[in-house]
Amino acid sequence: MEYTTGAVGRCVCIRLHENDRVYDSIQQVAEKEGIGAAAVFVIGGVKNGAVVVGPIDQDERPLKTTVKKFEDAREIAGIGTLFKNEAGEVKLHMHASIGKGSEPIVGCPRLGLDCWLVNEVIILELLNLNAVRAKEGSGLELLKFLTPKTI
Repeated sequence: MEYTTGAVGRCVCIRLHENDRVYDSIQQVAEKEGIGAAAVFVIGGVKNGAVVVGPIDQDERPLKTTVKKFEDAREIAGIGTLFKNEAGEVKLHMHASIGKGSEPIVGCPRLGLDCWLVNEVIILELLNLNAVRAKEGSGLELLKFLTPKTI
């Protein structure tokens, strides 16, 4: 296990409108505001989604994923983190519960997601964490602490 400590900085509140791209919009605001690390909370409606719902084979590297797609309007409650990758680009990693009636999907909607009607997004800036998203054997950009503490 590794960890680091930091502090909470600014709070940014975003209202996404119908058809706004969820990931792109959040990352654009973070870039514009100079936010390199944050916790992100999302609630509202979404459509046109492609959600990674798990690996095909958990032991295979790089990972091959199972994807669930939908086009219709659904509800979302998501939480994620924002960190810059090694190229300096802000990248959102979010997992969400997305559903309509008795059709829940839980996973990472990184392959596409549009706002339906409205999304409310809170970005809580995290300061002094000294971390990046780095490519690993899984094929994913995973969180890497540059000066980790260990137990």
